[in-house]
Amino acid sequence: QVQLVESGGGLVQAGGSLRLSCAASGRTFSSRAMGWFRQAPGKEREFVTTISWNGGNTDVADSVKGRFTISRDNAKNTVYLQMNSLKPEDTAVYYCAASSRYGTSRYAETYDYWGQGTQVTVSS
Repeated sequence: QVQLVESGGGLVQAGGSLRLSCAASGRTFSSRAMGWFRQAPGKEREFVTTISWNGGNTDVADSVKGRFTISRDNAKNTVYLQMNSLKPEDTAVYYCAASSRYGTSRYAETYDYWGQGTQVTVSS
């Protein structure tokens, strides 16, 4: 069992930055790939970025490439999402997820556990 708790969301102006954190409980965190997804009002949940179990590989959606960076600290059971140059279209609820796999995945169905989400609002 893995429990995930996101934090760090909030209101920011366009061009600003935020860092989201996702703290995980359980002993299997370090053997799981982790991902961030987001869901804007009226839209489907979409993949943002993912990181492999040891941090050696990452993948990122084209819409955030060059602006968002995922990282993890297995000693702290935490994964991070650094978001720079934020745009109004980045406004969404951001979810952290723990995969059943070691390697990166863009597909929500490969993730077993999900956090409750944290709201990110970017004003223009």
